[in-house]
Amino acid sequence: MNKLLKCAGTCAFSLCISSALLAQQQAVKLVRNDKLRKIDVLIGGKPFTSFQYPDTLEKPILYPIRAANGTVVTRGFPISPLPGEPTDHPHHMGIWFNYENVNGLDFWNNSYAIPKEKKGGYGWIKTDKIVEATDGAAKGSLTYHATWTNQQNEVLLEETTKLEFSGDPHQRIIDRTTELKAVKEVQFKDAKDGLLGMRVAHELQIPSQEDQKFTDDKGIVTVVKGGTDKTANGTYLTSEGKQGNDAWSTRGRWCKLYGKMGADSVTIAMIDHPTNPNYPTFWHARGYGLFALNPLGENVFTNGKSTKNLQLKKGESVRFRYRVVIDENNKTLSPAQLNGLADAFAR
Repeated sequence: MNKLLKCAGTCAFSLCISSALLAQQQAVKLVRNDKLRKIDVLIGGKPFTSFQYPDTLEKPILYPIRAANGTVVTRGFPISPLPGEPTDHPHHMGIWFNYENVNGLDFWNNSYAIPKEKKGGYGWIKTDKIVEATDGAAKGSLTYHATWTNQQNEVLLEETTKLEFSGDPHQRIIDRTTELKAVKEVQFKDAKDGLLGMRVAHELQIPSQEDQKFTDDKGIVTVVKGGTDKTANGTYLTSEGKQGNDAWSTRGRWCKLYGKMGADSVTIAMIDHPTNPNYPTFWHARGYGLFALNPLGENVFTNGKSTKNLQLKKGESVRFRYRVVIDENNKTLSPAQLNGLADAFAR
């Protein structure tokens, strides 16, 4: 009886959250610019993000990402650098989806910074078709097709991704469904860097006790002594109660990163879906501003105790579903609220 009451209470709470969100949903509009190869996403008439897929990028990205009040929660570098922000890892841009080792090719670390003579070891994700871009009174959606190729344009995987955008006065949600179909036999060898990543604003980094170097867009290097960075104030919390840097390499159905940006509390949460491979996912959540989930890095995250090495034969497919929540308010989202959002996503 207690279990039934607990279940009923949880379900009622989740339904209450869902009903409240539906009542406040804002209209979503998608604006295509085929010449610039980008699609702007507006929620409630205000810019939220842009899907960017120019040939100059090694992968499609969502950039920048804004909270409902307009605050940009992603790092500006390398596209629009801001004074005083970190300039490490030039492949970290907005929100992206790729992997470090697909048949030996590194899709994750590829960027303009890789020397030409070393490019052969890196993969490229090329968006070749916008399947649909639809506005909506409560939800907008974008579906695109892309190919995961080597430098000779030989295709390893075909990607079909649907992005659904929604929001209310304080919250923005991205629901992502990605299907990868093998054009030839492929192996996702267990690796650290994957799968869904986001590089966040300086404010949302965890304060570091180590010296940090920052380079601005003019090449001027500033060294910030450990423990003196007054901008960074973020931290992590997982569904299993792991906090701060201890979130890295652990499993959980959700993980949130939260901190103050201006007067508001900003929460960014990633939520796993029960149908995904290797659920619940491992968290590749780093204090310096990389927020990522990676269900395919098991060997690394378990220190070699177990291995995944996902394999697809020619013609086989794998599907990944994730939810990203960006919330700004006077306080961070509670575990109960995040469990409600995760329950609703699972349904």
